[in-house]
Amino acid sequence: MSGFSQKSRLPEGAPGIRPSQLRGGSCAAPGDRVETCLEQCKIVVADDSKIYRRLVEEVLAEHGYMIYFANDGREAVNAVADHQPSLVITDWEMPDTTGIELCRKVRHNQDSYTYIILLTSNTEKTQIVEGLAAGADDYLTKPFHPGELLARVAVGRRVTELHRQLQAKNALLEVLALTDSLTGLPNRRAIEDWTKRELSGAARYGFAFWLVMADLDHFKSINDKYGHEAGDVVIKRFAELLRENTRASNLCGRVGGEEFVVALAHVDRAGVQTAVERIRCGFEAEKLTFDGTTMRATASFGIAGFPGRGTPDLDQILRDADAALYTAKHKGRNRIEFAS
Repeated sequence: MSGFSQKSRLPEGAPGIRPSQLRGGSCAAPGDRVETCLEQCKIVVADDSKIYRRLVEEVLAEHGYMIYFANDGREAVNAVADHQPSLVITDWEMPDTTGIELCRKVRHNQDSYTYIILLTSNTEKTQIVEGLAAGADDYLTKPFHPGELLARVAVGRRVTELHRQLQAKNALLEVLALTDSLTGLPNRRAIEDWTKRELSGAARYGFAFWLVMADLDHFKSINDKYGHEAGDVVIKRFAELLRENTRASNLCGRVGGEEFVVALAHVDRAGVQTAVERIRCGFEAEKLTFDGTTMRATASFGIAGFPGRGTPDLDQILRDADAALYTAKHKGRNRIEFAS
């Protein structure tokens, strides 16, 4: 964000995510997702033949798989959407939808990876290639050997587990890339992404939008007198106060060092004044304890906003908030100043 000072700049992160994720929402560890997959491996079996549905059931049910049957392609599409299975075993020929068409639909609509096995009585290589090209991962010719079906399902299960483990790790990395490691608040990149989107909405729908720049007072002297670990205690407690006093529809974050940002929307100047004053007073009243020593700290705040009319300029709002923060520092700190 061009309006932040150089000391605030942090490494670039991943694309933006929702405020609820940034504000301390839970995120399952990758291993948790894999454990769930191991406990409940779901399989959708699509075949219009009662005989083959029964044969597949006899082979797989006794090995603990959760099986959902579909008599045709339409039922199969609905079953995949409802149950998010690890595997789909589909017949090539069905009355309404072929296995090829089902493969394409699953691949087009899937949120997580699903391994697809085609059952076919056709051994023509050109058609097998067509099936694989349509999105199938494997094929099995009818009549099939029970042991071969189990083996191919086991392969599909392993592939699916690896895909979903990777997906969970990537989701975790995305959250970490947008999160300040010390406080757990959104970092500079996350604030920048969210603020741009929200400001665009303010311009489009005509609602007020405010940016609050906060800076801890005399923070260097806290580090010098008590040590950097004490400084971390102060930063984390201030972050907790911000989180406690920021609505879910708004955003607070740390942009670096002892600098923080709060972004508020759908509130007037008086409402912003009240919200920030509550944070300022709460932090001033805190007794911060570190290594048997009790200390106090304060913060200064600069506020600038977009009234919901005209064309917003994020860089200008940031410069105005920075200038207001400088004025608060110049007037004695531990106070709030609005941009003129």
